[in-house]
Amino acid sequence: MMDTDFYRMKRLPPYVIAEVNGLRAAARAAGKDIIDLGMGNPDQPPPQHVIDKLCEVARKPDAHGYSQSKGIPGLRKAQANYYANRFGVELDPATEVVVTMGSKEGLASLANAITAPGDVVLAPNPSYPIHTFGFIIAGATIRSVPTTPDEEYWRALESAMAYTVPRPSVLVVNYPSNPTAEVVDLAFYERLVAWARENKVWVLSDLAYSELYFDGKPTPSIMQVKGAKDVAVEFTSMSKTYSMAGWRMGFAVGNKELIAAMTRVKSYLDYGAFTPIQAAACAALNGPQDIVESNRLLYHKRRDVMVEAFGRAGWHIPPPPASMFAWAPLPPALKDMGSLEFSKQLLLHAEVAVAPGVGYGEEGEGFVRIAMVENEQRLRQAARNVKRYLASLGHNGAPGSEN
Repeated sequence: MMDTDFYRMKRLPPYVIAEVNGLRAAARAAGKDIIDLGMGNPDQPPPQHVIDKLCEVARKPDAHGYSQSKGIPGLRKAQANYYANRFGVELDPATEVVVTMGSKEGLASLANAITAPGDVVLAPNPSYPIHTFGFIIAGATIRSVPTTPDEEYWRALESAMAYTVPRPSVLVVNYPSNPTAEVVDLAFYERLVAWARENKVWVLSDLAYSELYFDGKPTPSIMQVKGAKDVAVEFTSMSKTYSMAGWRMGFAVGNKELIAAMTRVKSYLDYGAFTPIQAAACAALNGPQDIVESNRLLYHKRRDVMVEAFGRAGWHIPPPPASMFAWAPLPPALKDMGSLEFSKQLLLHAEVAVAPGVGYGEEGEGFVRIAMVENEQRLRQAARNVKRYLASLGHNGAPGSEN
């Protein structure tokens, strides 16, 4: 028999969230009406003018050949204009911007470009899986640091630099955080850039939720800090901002050396996104921005409805300050159940799908991630289902047992 004990497969653990996804698919196949709050999959369409541009360019006979791996010039210029208008940051579209197939692919490509087997990468725990596994696939070793940006975070960074061999070469940050929805201010990034320069560490910032901020507090960019381009690259995505998740459009901007390395790796791996999609992405960035504000208001309202409705159902959920997710502690009576088992039981008995926190790292245990991707009516229905499930629990935590 052929050897199938592949090196990189051995480094990847079972995808915990896939267990809940399998149960969800089976329940739906059985005719159950599952309210899916598990995956961060936007339920709104992109703006009509973006779809129209896609169709217009797709009708052109010369639009179906290979595209540019690093992105067509007009799209890189549109992204540079976004940074100038939103953050007051000047970028050279030729050397400081590259188009990615979503921020996820971009992070993985950069991980392959700049890390070697044995390198140590600092990544938050809990975190979105690509922040760790992109580097694990590339052969690096992960040392976890906290996600919460308090003084303990800085102590963890100092400890990592003092006691890790070899010294870490890369730090991943993600604010607003997926999954915890935590945010930082510009002072955090100023301190981070100073730390990175002093310790000679590259900083990779995932800013995928840059426009989904609430309560009138715009999300800052690390690129706003003087000297950030010396040490940092930042990733953004059109998935949530413009409801274009399936289009796989994202960007990396910042340090020229990192952008060049990433561009070179990508040139071997892909020919870039379909040209009509890139042209439509230009239309999104350059055209009316109504959808950006309307999506922000949509998720803000859903957040308020969810927090209020789930609270009345007996499950207190802290209101997230940003993103399309809530990071919810398990109901106190079910804390010992663990996030994976709780997610399974919630799916089976309340017909509500959420993502178990342990799927984002061991520090995610005790929480679930709730995606606000259903309308307000469905969120209220989910809360009623949860209330019924919690009410059905006896002292032993089993549905249907006597109180």
